[in-house]
Amino acid sequence: MNLSKDSELIPPADENSSGMSRRSFFKRAAAVGTTSAFAFSGLTSLAAASDKGADADHKDDHDSDDLKKRDRDILVAAQIAEALAVTTYSNIINIAPFFTRLESDDQGYLIATRQEEMSHYLLEESVVDQFTPFSSFFYPHHMFADAQTTLNTLVTLEDAFIAAYLVGVRDFSTRELRVTAARIMGIESDHRTLARVVGPGVAAQDGGPIEMITGAQGVAESVDPPNNNGYERTLCWTHIDQALEELLPFVDKPAAKKVGFNTSKSYPFEPFNPVLPSPLGEFISFKGC
Repeated sequence: MNLSKDSELIPPADENSSGMSRRSFFKRAAAVGTTSAFAFSGLTSLAAASDKGADADHKDDHDSDDLKKRDRDILVAAQIAEALAVTTYSNIINIAPFFTRLESDDQGYLIATRQEEMSHYLLEESVVDQFTPFSSFFYPHHMFADAQTTLNTLVTLEDAFIAAYLVGVRDFSTRELRVTAARIMGIESDHRTLARVVGPGVAAQDGGPIEMITGAQGVAESVDPPNNNGYERTLCWTHIDQALEELLPFVDKPAAKKVGFNTSKSYPFEPFNPVLPSPLGEFISFKGC
């Protein structure tokens, strides 16, 4: 994989610990989108052409520089989130003791999810034409050693990813990008449900069965039923900055310390070439067919 030519946008594994402010975090995340205007213009032109027959209510969707900047901001935030997701699932599979004692179908969910999150990341990277601006992550204490902590964090992240993609559904400037956000959001919803399915399958020696999991809203919820949403939760997010703020403790050492994360170690994002579980579920195109 080719990294960005602008090396200052790609921190080494420990550079995230330099101590950035909330403003500089947003600024740095936005920098990737700003430098990718040329690459992104091809996609928006394609989407604009396909939307020629759109009704008058959407006439300005492709004409506003502000909306195109918003598209890039959302995509870069999603890219950071997907890099975090890949890192999280990779370490669950590779180092979490409870993973080896799960039933094969639960292990299979986690393995397939890692592939899917990497596919999402690469799609977004191809649009912004830049490597993620944050490439190592902090986690709560005992993140991969304690199954309850792992699942709480996993569901919290999936809740956040769902809400972030719903911002995209609302705010992307083209129909094709909105549909793409909805397509990814649906997969993140699968991941949230399946993470809750894993709970009761955690072995007794790993603190299982786990019957209650706490997600982004800070409320412990029963895993029975695992699909406990009638509608996806927006977390009341109306702007992508809210998603970036949620990600801040995972990428910034002072912010991580403030919320009680383990700052003695960060975990690097390690990209790979994904293989999706079924060709019928692959991306195919921005038209979805």
